[in-house]
Amino acid sequence: MLCLLLGAGLRREEIISLEVGHVQQREGRWLIADLIGKRKRIRRVPIPVWSKAAIDQWTAAAGITEGRLFRAVDKGGRMTGETPSAQAVYLVVTERAKKIGFELAPDDVRRTFAKLAHKGKVPIEQIQLALGHESI
Repeated sequence: MLCLLLGAGLRREEIISLEVGHVQQREGRWLIADLIGKRKRIRRVPIPVWSKAAIDQWTAAAGITEGRLFRAVDKGGRMTGETPSAQAVYLVVTERAKKIGFELAPDDVRRTFAKLAHKGKVPIEQIQLALGHESI
């Protein structure tokens, strides 16, 4: 989850709706295809190779080959097959951040994605599209 939040700037609701089939390679680049975002907008979001590697590690470890990329976990630590909540994503980010001494929320990670892309000389229009914003 963290690698997609930082590597693609996704919203919590977008993370929980992801399916294995959304992750595709096109023209030699990895992306999330047909992502339904805010206001039901459909877009393609490029992802860095390191995010794709994290997805591969996760799906292999969790035995996920189809359906939702992330699944809810019960109190016993077993995947339920149900879709996790946006609140669950929030808790994953904030709890992991606390473990390494940071106070961090998913929106902070999304802003960091945008700032790093801008610092890396990505055109502002491309950042706008990746984030799913209507205007710059």
